[in-house]
Amino acid sequence: MTGVIKRSVQEIAEYAGARVVGDGAVELLGIASIRSAAPGDLVFVDDETNLQPALESRASAVVAGEFVTSQTYPKPLLLSAQPKLVFSRAAQLLSAKPLRKPGVHPSVMVHLPQRLGDGVTIDERVVIAADVEVGDGTWIGAGCVIGRGAIIGRNCELYPHVTIYPGVRLGDRVIVHSGAVLGSDGFGYVRDRASGRYEKFPQVGRLEIEDDVEIGANTTIDRGALDVTRIRRGTKIDNLVHVGHNCDIGEDVVIAAQTGFSGSITIGKHAVLGGQVGIGEHARIEEGVLLGGQSGVLPNKVLRGKGVAFWGTPAKPVREYLKELAVLARLARKE
Repeated sequence: MTGVIKRSVQEIAEYAGARVVGDGAVELLGIASIRSAAPGDLVFVDDETNLQPALESRASAVVAGEFVTSQTYPKPLLLSAQPKLVFSRAAQLLSAKPLRKPGVHPSVMVHLPQRLGDGVTIDERVVIAADVEVGDGTWIGAGCVIGRGAIIGRNCELYPHVTIYPGVRLGDRVIVHSGAVLGSDGFGYVRDRASGRYEKFPQVGRLEIEDDVEIGANTTIDRGALDVTRIRRGTKIDNLVHVGHNCDIGEDVVIAAQTGFSGSITIGKHAVLGGQVGIGEHARIEEGVLLGGQSGVLPNKVLRGKGVAFWGTPAKPVREYLKELAVLARLARKE
């Protein structure tokens, strides 16, 4: 079940950090694309070519960039140098959210003692082991399994069938999508040279996830082998990502789908990793580095350069990589 929230254009502008041109009292009900907009919807444009189609749409208001002139428009405008950001913030106020009734479903298997905060919602068939702590306002979806001693912060959202291993710590406002597995054993083995057999190296460390992290569906994050795997504040991880043991992912990092991390990798804050990136063990990606899709980083490699884009395998600055591709193309034409 969802609730509809009406907000005025002025109210949204104040929340999102935009200025209003036109009637700020117009009420909005939701967000939409220009093509699918209906009365009551808010749309956005980030270039001047799309402004006229937005004004001619059925939407009631438009978020636009500072390219807009001072003339009169048929709809109220919310102007900002970052229209997409303003639109995203507006969505937080306008998007209909599930109306969850706090409480514990009768089918939940709860092992006391533990601490459940105020306003916690736990859906059907959840299993919670002993000594678990759940902060105020957190929602745990159907079929989740929470291991012994795990700590989940305030206002977290765990979608159905998330598995959290014992001792994992989640900060506040963490979102974990369906099928994610947090705190599983790392892939660590020791080979007996005499017999050729592999024996498991201890995987007894921790996993700590800080505030405002979002983790995509079917992503897996291993606990540390002896120490800690850490996902720092504000990082966003897409679906089907694997993070190995002892990794340290910095603040506000963005990681796209199907990226894989070996063990003991360090990622600096504000790094951006495209889809299907592979990184070898003990590599270090420093602050602000951009890694293009399907790039490969060799073990122990260090990539540095804030705002520098790397691409290819082994990953190198994109200009260098493209020059090498051009040389290869010329050589192929000569044959």
